[in-house]
Amino acid sequence: MGDSLSAHVAGNGAQVVVRRTRRRKTGVAAFWEEGRAVIAVPARMSVEDEQYWVPHMVSRLEADSRAKAGGRRRRVPPSDAALLQRCEFLSASYLGSRAVPESVRWVSNQTGRWGSATNAHKSIRISHHVQGMPEWVVDYVLLHELAHLIHPNHSAAFWAELACYPHLKRAEAFLEGASFASARNIQGMGTDVDGDTPDGGPPGQLF
Repeated sequence: MGDSLSAHVAGNGAQVVVRRTRRRKTGVAAFWEEGRAVIAVPARMSVEDEQYWVPHMVSRLEADSRAKAGGRRRRVPPSDAALLQRCEFLSASYLGSRAVPESVRWVSNQTGRWGSATNAHKSIRISHHVQGMPEWVVDYVLLHELAHLIHPNHSAAFWAELACYPHLKRAEAFLEGASFASARNIQGMGTDVDGDTPDGGPPGQLF
């Protein structure tokens, strides 16, 4: 039992410590201690579960710190117009402006996917569950759906479009952690943004 140094590093460069304790039977806590991010987990938590929880809890801890520093508890969700504008910027930055959506909007009835795109109508829908996530995660979800306006499936060409996004792996890890940590009654949000695993396998579930 006790502390172990995680391979994960906080966005500000701070060390991340995983603290296992028998006193904690369920749940995970995150807090700052002497300049380090401490993630407290039950002693019996598996290494696999730890890999899901640590990046998710560090990101939540960082987001909470930013909100407190800005004098507010949570980020105000951007408007649909702001999402469209952000998509235009991301398309220009990473896709050579080849993906041009006609509409981008938040939806509250999409609990099986972080986002979805309809190529025929050039429309993108983003689940309200994404609201409040770090900006680099929201950007990844938007960029993922923009790439679907170019490639409707998860082909090698599709993933090649995303390869230049600098936060790709970090955002994927965050979404995996969010999927694992979410309520049991929300189904289908798995490893991939669209609810499908990258190899086309069955969608994951929220635990």
